[in-house]
Amino acid sequence: MAEDEVFDALADPVRREILAVLAEQDELSAGDLAQRIERVGRTTVSSHLRILRTAGLITEDRRGRHRFYAIDTEGAARDVIRLLQRLLEGSADAARAAVEEARRDDDGATADRAGGQAM
Repeated sequence: MAEDEVFDALADPVRREILAVLAEQDELSAGDLAQRIERVGRTTVSSHLRILRTAGLITEDRRGRHRFYAIDTEGAARDVIRLLQRLLEGSADAARAAVEEARRDDDGATADRAGGQAM
């Protein structure tokens, strides 16, 4: 997977909106997608679809004159989800460790204050 290409594709809000629509609908034609993405025209939606397909985030199925698009759950989308999951898990582990350390520091400071008061 070319991670740079995938993240470049995900950087655009219109492309993220296209992915969100596809996630809700499983598969849509290019025309149906263009109708749901109101902020840009049909030609621009087609350009965004090409970028998403090239990045490996969606699949294209040609049926006659129509093209149908879906999220590619076996391609780059899966790999990006795994990468993000690892990053988030690592961040969560680091946050838990920081909280535990802060608690230990607070417990030690509380014990020091209690010990000082007893003298």
